[in-house]
Amino acid sequence: MYSKIMLPVDLNEESSWSKALPTALTLCRTFGASLHVLTVLPDYRMPMVGSYFPKDFTKKAHVAISDALHEFIKTNVPDDIQVQSVIVDGSPWEAIIKAGKKLDVDLIVMASHNKRKFVDYVLGPNAEHVVHHAKMSVMIVR
Repeated sequence: MYSKIMLPVDLNEESSWSKALPTALTLCRTFGASLHVLTVLPDYRMPMVGSYFPKDFTKKAHVAISDALHEFIKTNVPDDIQVQSVIVDGSPWEAIIKAGKKLDVDLIVMASHNKRKFVDYVLGPNAEHVVHHAKMSVMIVR
């Protein structure tokens, strides 16, 4: 039923993956699907924001997040799962949807909230946007 499953994670927020990851792994094993672990790097190149960072900051940030994502995968994804790391820039929900289309994923598995604000207890702003705008199936894990 599913051949490519995407799991968006915030490496600084365990609640973004602690429940969603086991669900995604079970689905990968059940359907023989590959797992695409995605993290979003804020877009530091915007003129208003970019002027506050050194010129090579974006490149260094990509290297650091790539290293952290590979370590996350090594630590949390078993060897029997075919996995790909994906790093995208931009607004989280837009980047998740864009990456899902580009990778042609069948399913996005993501956490419902990250306990920062009251509004996140309802669904979570990024999860809500992904559910409403994605053309592929989305599974929200609570």
